[in-house]
Amino acid sequence: MDIINPSGKKTFKVETDFCGRKLGLEVNRVGFRTTSSVLVTYGDTVVLGSVVVGSKPVMQDFFPLSIDYEEKYYASGKISSSKFIKREGKPSDNAVLVGRLIDRPIRPLFPKGYRQEIQAVTTVLSMDPNFRPDVIAMIAASSALMLAGVPFDGPIAGLRIGRVNGEYKAFLTPEERKASDLDLVVAGKDSGITMVEAGANEVPEDVIIGGLEWGLKMIQPAIKLQNELREKVGVEELEYTLILPSEEVQAKVDAWMAGKLDDDKFRTQNTIERGQLLNELKYAMHDEFAQKLSDEECGISDKMSDEEKMTTRTEFYDEHFRADYGEAFELAVKRDVRKNIIEKGVRPDGRKLDEVRPLSSQVGILPRTHGSSLFTRGVTQAMNIVTLAPLSYAQLVDTMEVTDGTRRYMHHYNAPSYTVGEVGRLGSPGRREIGHGYLAERALMPVLPSEEDFPYAIRSVTEIMSQNGSTSMAATCSSCLALMDAGVPLKRPVAGVAMGLMMDGDKPYVLTDLMDAEDFAGDMDFKVTGTTEGITALQMDMKVHGLPVSVLSEAIKKAHNGRMFIMEHMLSVLAGPRDHLSPYAPRIEKLMINPDKIGTVIGKGGETINKITTETGAEINIEENGLITVSAADNDKITKALNWIKSLVEEPEPGKIYKGKVVTIKDFGAFVNILPGIDGMLHISQISEKRLAKVTDALQVGDEINVRLDAIDDKGRLSLSMKGVDQKA
Repeated sequence: MDIINPSGKKTFKVETDFCGRKLGLEVNRVGFRTTSSVLVTYGDTVVLGSVVVGSKPVMQDFFPLSIDYEEKYYASGKISSSKFIKREGKPSDNAVLVGRLIDRPIRPLFPKGYRQEIQAVTTVLSMDPNFRPDVIAMIAASSALMLAGVPFDGPIAGLRIGRVNGEYKAFLTPEERKASDLDLVVAGKDSGITMVEAGANEVPEDVIIGGLEWGLKMIQPAIKLQNELREKVGVEELEYTLILPSEEVQAKVDAWMAGKLDDDKFRTQNTIERGQLLNELKYAMHDEFAQKLSDEECGISDKMSDEEKMTTRTEFYDEHFRADYGEAFELAVKRDVRKNIIEKGVRPDGRKLDEVRPLSSQVGILPRTHGSSLFTRGVTQAMNIVTLAPLSYAQLVDTMEVTDGTRRYMHHYNAPSYTVGEVGRLGSPGRREIGHGYLAERALMPVLPSEEDFPYAIRSVTEIMSQNGSTSMAATCSSCLALMDAGVPLKRPVAGVAMGLMMDGDKPYVLTDLMDAEDFAGDMDFKVTGTTEGITALQMDMKVHGLPVSVLSEAIKKAHNGRMFIMEHMLSVLAGPRDHLSPYAPRIEKLMINPDKIGTVIGKGGETINKITTETGAEINIEENGLITVSAADNDKITKALNWIKSLVEEPEPGKIYKGKVVTIKDFGAFVNILPGIDGMLHISQISEKRLAKVTDALQVGDEINVRLDAIDDKGRLSLSMKGVDQKA
């Protein structure tokens, strides 16, 4: 049955084959009050992309675009596992990360100076459990923006790519994701790639590059389908005004600044000093242009005092000109940075293109923490603190996706406003903080020891102390050092480097160890982390409208030398994980038991395990696979609890001597309890070397005796003997 659309528009759908399934884009079925909305269907996954465009430009110095990803538990047939909150509320970290994943390839495709307020919301209404819905949401956002009449240079599409048995594949099942050594998201348009994000299990650079080529090819049907939809809808373009300095203002500023930035004082490794010099230059420019305004223009009368005239002139300039001249100044500085790099190979701080800023690091700087480090690269500085705890402290992950579980390793990133020399409110972490923390977390995940080898929950917190570019890579390096300082047995150390790119026509200029001034003036920034064996994480953001794989390939390969240089520095500070834990870290011992014995350890209603923890003071955690971890500050408490558990789950072993208790006497022998819940038969002939007439001539119920387990028959029955067994031991 057709939906009645109040506007009279007909509902219609376009479809195409996309990686083995039908991809459908449908309009005019829902979302009548939006600027545009598209229902995207792929398998059993259905995502609504909705866009609303503000009625007039917002007078701010940034593009007010917000892109959100809405998880709905009902989409996967779930109710939240929280005992208290069943309704969706604050977005999960996963929803924030997917929102950023969609935002990053879209935002650069709007023209500079565009200030219209736009909100794009992607809502997952139904989720096929066989694959993650994030890239379908990306297509939904792009499709809706294509129909909104805004100057969006799309469409874009994306794929999440894995590698199973050496073959690239999209839309992996949960089982395939576990087997994959690569988790790569590629977003792009018809002309090239616009965003890349990856986590990997130490894969070579060529594997990443091959994934980029494969992904760019595979997304083209989704891009063509969006163009087809736009043609059928017949989109009406909305009017807009770009908020940019006028050509006249820019020309005046360029003329005023001519030659001023050529002074060597602006090429200094002291970037704080350089920033101060630029601010002084900008203030001087504002003062000079303010003084050039005529009295008539500013409304100044002859009756005013000189002080009043100066105040009036300054206030008039601030209100009508300062913003435009200030933006023109910043644009001139950015152009100067690009010009010097491209024409002279000179960076703002005087470095060569492949040179890393000065490095210094320390470990063990905080006396009571389990592990700590301070990593400094130029002005960027990151302190990391590692805390170890029993596995029971792992974070429960609760999202709409059916593959939820626990998060044993957690990396949290904090960067307050004082780290950039600004005043700001303190509060919960924003999208940037969550994203940077996740990138550093992914970087270390492949080298962490298994739970069986190192049964700890691990929290790593990076406190950024100062910022001037690439704090996420500083967080990666500092967390690696702090983990090694804590004695976490990493497979290999991980280092990360931020790279930049500036295009001069078709020629790329790759910068190692990107700093803020270069980031603002460049065409791409990307971060690469890895070990000596390969890449563990990657993130690329393009500011140009798509780049070919050949350019990205060159950038990825050049990042290797930068990573290795930083790695060498880190290893000079701490060559590897310490062979001991901090005296303040909890001691944890592990024990693997038969999963069938878990009930014995827990006891009826938790009676047994509660008794063990109460009487020993140890904390006990039991996993479904039979892994038991026992933790306490005192080793004696751990030993006592472990021995207790062992006595409950020990399997009888032929040839072993047991201290048992006589529980039943029969004419032919006695039944002896040798382990909790396990009795064996002691035949009358096996009680003594002498012949006994009656069992009671030697044993009574309740006697404690030493017996040897001679055999276990095919029915699980135990045969015991006292012959040759020392009863005094």
